[in-house]
Amino acid sequence: MADVKKIATRESYGNALVELGKKHEDLIVLDADLAGATKTGTFQKAFPDRHWDCGIAEANMAGIAAGLSTCGKVPFMSTFAMFAAGRAYEQVRNSIGYPHLNVKIGATHAGISVGEDGATHQCLEDLALMREIPGMVVINPSDDIEAKAAVEAAYEHVGPVYMRFGRLAVPVINDNADYKFEIGKGIVLKEGTDVSIFATGLEVSEALEAAKMLEADGINAEVVNIHTIKPLDKELVVKSAQKTGKVVTVEEHWINGGLGSAVCEVLCEEAPTKVLRIGVEDKFGESGPATELIHKYELDAEGIYKKVKAFVK
Repeated sequence: MADVKKIATRESYGNALVELGKKHEDLIVLDADLAGATKTGTFQKAFPDRHWDCGIAEANMAGIAAGLSTCGKVPFMSTFAMFAAGRAYEQVRNSIGYPHLNVKIGATHAGISVGEDGATHQCLEDLALMREIPGMVVINPSDDIEAKAAVEAAYEHVGPVYMRFGRLAVPVINDNADYKFEIGKGIVLKEGTDVSIFATGLEVSEALEAAKMLEADGINAEVVNIHTIKPLDKELVVKSAQKTGKVVTVEEHWINGGLGSAVCEVLCEEAPTKVLRIGVEDKFGESGPATELIHKYELDAEGIYKKVKAFVK
């Protein structure tokens, strides 16, 4: 996929905020001394009066965002996923989730693709933590186009939204005229009959590549982009599972609590199906180049291909 255009979704986040800022004066961006890394610095340059640096005080930033939302503003609080979902969890839960305030959380640098920053910064539990908060929408876009659409959809949605963005540049796969983003609606990218692969985030492009490899082995895989972890597109999950009879979930997240768990919860209640969850096992990440880590943890197309092939056969 070397010839495919690649963009990090954190870049998309920053660019989308600028475009939204031109149209909506009530949009305020908060950051925690990481504007260069989260790419909200682009918004800061365009709208310096509407970009607030809260310093290395993420819990306080969540409280400020909550307060702003009660004054008619639409705050986007931005920091690394480890700090947004981890360090500030209590404040996100109690100050934003509990009163169901209109705060948007832009969490960048999620997953092992953070790379050299290592296990302390490679947040692999954020989807699990955020989807457990009542009323919280959880979005994990797959590429630049989807990330920009997700930011706009988050602004239009009334209520708390958690958005997960990555550091690593990923292929642009949604550059087609009929692409449409809708919160809570998955997208079938490839029809199939032998196995359903539900993927999220950067794993969507890897799943598509794996499906091509499986096709060469006579395995017809259906690939579904689940960009919204919560609310999950239950109807699509059940329909695809009943069609193929086997389900695989793929995520750059611990296999517990994220997409795999969400899909299993639906299927065990509505359409019991054999499921293989692909993600990071019960272990922390490590420091190293992002692409090498994705390969080591078998989250690249090759790793997905091998696991799905064994599962189906």
